[in-house]
Amino acid sequence: MPDWKESISCSFCLRNGTEVAKLIAGPAVRICDQCVEMCHGILAEELPPRPPMWETMTDEDMLDQLPKMASLQTDLDQKLRECARHLNARGVSWERIGASLDMTRQSAWERFR
Repeated sequence: MPDWKESISCSFCLRNGTEVAKLIAGPAVRICDQCVEMCHGILAEELPPRPPMWETMTDEDMLDQLPKMASLQTDLDQKLRECARHLNARGVSWERIGASLDMTRQSAWERFR
């Protein structure tokens, strides 16, 4: 019977589980200890300052980004609303929900009910 470590591999370097000391798994991705070590080195490097994203974009590029950003905002608002409603259904008060978002109980109730 083959070892289960042979059937899994690092998503970055493709070494299988028998070739590395450890594999860390996430949703549909794995990373080995060697790649994590390499990432630590990359993260420790000093990076030159980058100009703000907007300064490198044309007007058209920025206009193209607006609908994408609005879509992300819509998705986030929906998830926030679902979470607040779920908390309230669990018995968490609108006062506590509002306080966690730095808003009043009334504002939270009106926004998420």
